[in-house]
Amino acid sequence: MSSLTTFTFDNHVAHGALVRLHTGVHELLDSRVYSPDLRELLGQAMAAMPLLATHLNFEGRINLQFQSLPGTRTIAAPKTQLLVAQIDHRLRVRAMAKAAPDAVGTFRELLEGGVLALMVEPTGDNKRPPSQALVLIEGERLEQALESYFERSEQLPTLIRLAVRGDELAGFMLQRLPLESAQGGQEDWEHLRILATTLTPDELLDADPDRLLLNLFADAPPLRRFEPREVHVACNCDRAGISRLLIGLGREEVDSILAEQGSASVTCEFCGRDYVFTAAEARELFVAASIVPSGTRH
Repeated sequence: MSSLTTFTFDNHVAHGALVRLHTGVHELLDSRVYSPDLRELLGQAMAAMPLLATHLNFEGRINLQFQSLPGTRTIAAPKTQLLVAQIDHRLRVRAMAKAAPDAVGTFRELLEGGVLALMVEPTGDNKRPPSQALVLIEGERLEQALESYFERSEQLPTLIRLAVRGDELAGFMLQRLPLESAQGGQEDWEHLRILATTLTPDELLDADPDRLLLNLFADAPPLRRFEPREVHVACNCDRAGISRLLIGLGREEVDSILAEQGSASVTCEFCGRDYVFTAAEARELFVAASIVPSGTRH
């Protein structure tokens, strides 16, 4: 089972999280052809998302998205055109990228020539506005860029470790809490951080979470581990969502597609699944949409 384990120290100096992902990783990432370097970066991004979701205390979704900006840099062409990793409040994770099959390089080299953004999108009846912040493309690994983001934008010193071994993904985060309400100081945080830097990729991927935390912080204040939460690695696309997408295109646009192709086909960018609507099915969508009471929320 893929799971997320969170923990906090009794002195309230820091809290953290440990995530392991394996079920569903192969199925999701094999829906496209990725170079080994890009596949590893996607794995790192997927492992990072549950760590970021520990800050999501409302119904919504977090997107980590890279978009190339051709012509804005001195390089001839970006190696990656698009990369998206998502997680929602139910801990459903998915990711995809668009790049040449032979795209190679470090995190910074693969994403050179574009912008990386962290976006929070409330859903449902939540009145909280969406937000977006830039994550600087710096360092040789995604974890270094995310550490800089928390330090710069959230003023929260953070240590992040991400590990990928084939279809096994893992992530670890240790984050300092505001010291005004803690029963410790900066020296206590530095001690925890130094202990956490000894964590190896093999330990992160293989060790039992309880044993890992016990060994890693044996020389630290007592910590409290919370019950693990299941993480689901899978695409959450469905026919209902694709139906809403078609309605959003507008009847004129969909009728044009039907006239040209005889049906309306939409392929999910994440999992590659095809959704085909016959002319009759597509037109029924607009009939149904036209009779929905105006007070109904979507």
